[in-house]
Amino acid sequence: MTMFQRTMASRAPLRQTPLNLKGNLGRLFVAALAASSFATCVHAQSNASGPLGTPSGQLQFVRSDHDWTAMLDNEVFDRFGANALAHFDDVGNANDTVTRTLVQTDSGPVLYDFRRRPPLVQRSGIRMTVRRVFWQGDEVVMHGSQGWFRFKRGVLTKLQSSTTTYH
Repeated sequence: MTMFQRTMASRAPLRQTPLNLKGNLGRLFVAALAASSFATCVHAQSNASGPLGTPSGQLQFVRSDHDWTAMLDNEVFDRFGANALAHFDDVGNANDTVTRTLVQTDSGPVLYDFRRRPPLVQRSGIRMTVRRVFWQGDEVVMHGSQGWFRFKRGVLTKLQSSTTTYH
């Protein structure tokens, strides 16, 4: 008898339990519900250059030398410096269009609001790396390299610990 055969013979046989479909389906349903509700709250970072549909027209990011150019229907509305394109999009309910986007630039985050034409461009004025973004009405709550911030009406405010839940 080989060493493997002795080891296997010394082990107790595995108990087989019948499938409990009702219990497993219930757990599966709860897990699927939790995953789908979490997925609707997450605003992932994107590096897509477009075209992206907005209420104001087609958004396109174009690389020009060391900078990026933001264009709406082939008309330039902003330029920014960045090594790589990174943006967080707020997708509206109508036709899955991007209503707002927060773009990571070398000089800090820039908010583009496409709910008006020409789009509103608001610069944060503080250099930081944004990791997560939450859209709350007219404000943007972002988690960056220096903590949590709120960007509302062109004003960037550092957030303190509170009981407010952002989702």
